[in-house]
Amino acid sequence: MILKEKERLLVAGFLKRVPAFRSLSDRRIEQIVDDFTIRTFHAGETVFFQTDKSTDLYIILEGSVKVILLSEEGEEFVLADLQQGDFFGEMSLIDGNPRSASVIADEDSTFAVLERSRFLDAIKQDPEMAIDLMKSLVQRLRKATEREESLAFLAVRQRLVRLFVRLVKEEGMKKDAAGYHVVRKRTHKEIAERIGASRESISKILKRLSSDGMIIEDGDDFLISPALFEEMEGRG
Repeated sequence: MILKEKERLLVAGFLKRVPAFRSLSDRRIEQIVDDFTIRTFHAGETVFFQTDKSTDLYIILEGSVKVILLSEEGEEFVLADLQQGDFFGEMSLIDGNPRSASVIADEDSTFAVLERSRFLDAIKQDPEMAIDLMKSLVQRLRKATEREESLAFLAVRQRLVRLFVRLVKEEGMKKDAAGYHVVRKRTHKEIAERIGASRESISKILKRLSSDGMIIEDGDDFLISPALFEEMEGRG
């Protein structure tokens, strides 16, 4: 399907954010744009399943997704939350093997999609794309390694505190009148999925943190005490 001019301009703008395409000239990007298609998914829909044999690259034009692993019991473990401008599917794109994780749309989302065969053709013309993509993969591997270390060595409370510190940093460090940082409220189940813990343990720890005045549930938000940052710094 040929992209409309508005879609071409949109995809071209996002390509410059993706490491594999960042070093290309504007002229070359305009040529590659024609290899993309547009796909849309509604909130809650699965973009692809773990072990699927699809090998396309996805760039998020609108919306957000979560990357998850499913246990044999059907429990979810969230590997990453990806937003507008992020990309995914690069591992199967490179080696042609089945998907290593599932991806689910968190909200109504639109993607620019590139088939593996077209990507490999592009690399033959622009070998520097492979180098740039490898750099991006290494960065993601480092983050994955850090997460594995966190799961292996940090107690649930420490992992929970680290999650809230990260959310504060990602969501703008906004403060209410009392000096608390404001972040969007997550359910106990969502939090448990993100740090590899049971929902019951999350509920107990949040109750304790609440009684200590460290975290306050306020409608649709969590209010996070600056003291939580001090706890993280004290533990290194």
